Amino acid sequence: MATTHPIDLIAERVERLLLRHTELERTNALLAAQVAALAQERDSLKSRLSAARARVDSLLERLPENNPPKDVP
Repeated sequence: MATTHPIDLIAERVERLLLRHTELERTNALLAAQVAALAQERDSLKSRLSAARARVDSLLERLPENNPPKDVP
């Protein structure tokens, strides 16, 4: 039975670490893309909300006052 040299063990571990590092970099890039997409979607929704609020405020300003005349019994 041949014993594995410590340098071979270290080299194997380094190779595994490099593969894991590559996987993590790829995962990080995908997550960064998702964050960017979600930030863009959030900004779009905030803009739409602001526009909707402005339209509602405009409609509220056009409503007549709810004060009945004082001389009506």
